[in-house]
Amino acid sequence: MTDAPQAPSTASPPLHNGRVLARFVLRLAAMGYDLMLIASVVMLAGFLYLPVTGGEAPEPGSWAALLFQLYLLGVVYLFFVGFWMHGGRTLGMLAWRLRLVDGDGRPPGLGRASLRFALCLLSWATLGAGFLWALFDPQNRAFHDRYSGTWLIREPQDG
Repeated sequence: MTDAPQAPSTASPPLHNGRVLARFVLRLAAMGYDLMLIASVVMLAGFLYLPVTGGEAPEPGSWAALLFQLYLLGVVYLFFVGFWMHGGRTLGMLAWRLRLVDGDGRPPGLGRASLRFALCLLSWATLGAGFLWALFDPQNRAFHDRYSGTWLIREPQDG
């Protein structure tokens, strides 16, 4: 007795509340867009900081340099957390139809978005290992999503 040929299995995409979770390559694409945008924002923030320093770069290792770094970190924090809380997406995520949601399918609140930001920093500090986590996670969630209680979902295509 021979078995009938089996159709190739097509694994269904991981879901959260019926929504398709973002695949790793889409995360990378959105990060690429956001990287270009955040580089521009940081350059503008640096330009706006020049009057504080009299137009000079702070001396490396000084308190002024530390203050400048904290200022830039604050700008980056406001950029990401602000976008995540209000609509659940950065401009890079918008371009790839991605949205960040909490367990109820809504954009994360301040606490959850702030925790995700801090964990994203940790994901970067480990040379991207926290992002690579999504390749092995059954729900395609990165380290910072898993431990902040967020999901990155793919929005349906319009039309």
